[in-house]
Amino acid sequence: MRLALLAKRESIHTVRWVNALAARGHDVHLISALSSGEPLDERVTFHVLPIRPPAGFLLNVLALRSLLARIQPDVLNTHYASGYGTLARLSGFHPNVLSVWGSDVYDFPYKSPLHRRAIVDNLRAADWICSTSEVMAAQTRSLRAVDRLSVIPFGIDIERFRPMMWPDDGTIVVGTVKSLADKYGIDVLIRAFAIARELLAASAPELADRLRLSIVGTGPAEASLKALSQELGLAKVVRFAGAVPHSEVPAALATMDVFAALSRLDSESFGVAILEASACGLPVVVSDAGGLPEVVVDGKSGFVVPREDPTAAAMALIELIEHETVREEMGTFGRQHVVNNYSWDRCVGLAEEVYRQMARAGTAAVRG
Repeated sequence: MRLALLAKRESIHTVRWVNALAARGHDVHLISALSSGEPLDERVTFHVLPIRPPAGFLLNVLALRSLLARIQPDVLNTHYASGYGTLARLSGFHPNVLSVWGSDVYDFPYKSPLHRRAIVDNLRAADWICSTSEVMAAQTRSLRAVDRLSVIPFGIDIERFRPMMWPDDGTIVVGTVKSLADKYGIDVLIRAFAIARELLAASAPELADRLRLSIVGTGPAEASLKALSQELGLAKVVRFAGAVPHSEVPAALATMDVFAALSRLDSESFGVAILEASACGLPVVVSDAGGLPEVVVDGKSGFVVPREDPTAAAMALIELIEHETVREEMGTFGRQHVVNNYSWDRCVGLAEEVYRQMARAGTAAVRG
């Protein structure tokens, strides 16, 4: 098939989708308003729109129409129901598969009645809608009555993300790989780690001495998170590793013993980072925000704790810190859970089937 994806070039998830589709033999065209990002497969044709966002979401309409007329894709897959969703609707192209991501249906519609109207119009204009999680599918349905919707998770490359041997230096590392933004609850993780370390210092001081916290990523909250670590007396045991390319994430995960993701907002609609950690054989501790609980088998691959509750998270961490056997069992279960349900090939195959249905049905049949 000839596929056009209107999406953020700068997102690693976009890059993974288009590269995988090109590798499976499709003629793939990525259209974006920005040109930076990780490397694209040489078989992907990239088109940059002339006007940058946010103005470009309205002013690139003629350029997009012209480009799509030249490409003549079988299907347009638009990612994000907000900015690019508006641009796709105004272009009038069909069939248009609209993929919702999280903030576009959780946050954007509630900024004002005008924002909500834009999202509803964009959803109604789409021929099919894709969500990465059941909880986000429910949120999307709450914005409009929709029956043309599929749940297609972000898949995990289980060959790249797998258990790896790493030199044992005697430490026990709790870690996370996330943007350092408020919504991801890194501050909650730091407080939970401090509580766990303090409790273990009283009951198992040898374990407390071995504890380390590794925070991989960068973002707007970095300075305040470093200040919090200092305030809690953790400066010597918390490492801010900075951002790493996606290709280096498996190696970063290999240095960890426990993975934590304590997001506070429901717009954290799918736990890609959690599944990557599980695929690497790590037990996980996650909050009950958004789609995170969907990717964890509570008590089997990890623990789900209430959001904004560092004490509950600390107790889950202690259970894993104190019991190496539990860590190993949960890590093994988590790896198999990803293999069975979230392999990259399976998830890309689900997307391909939606594209085929849209290409076969044609606009008139889909919308009639």
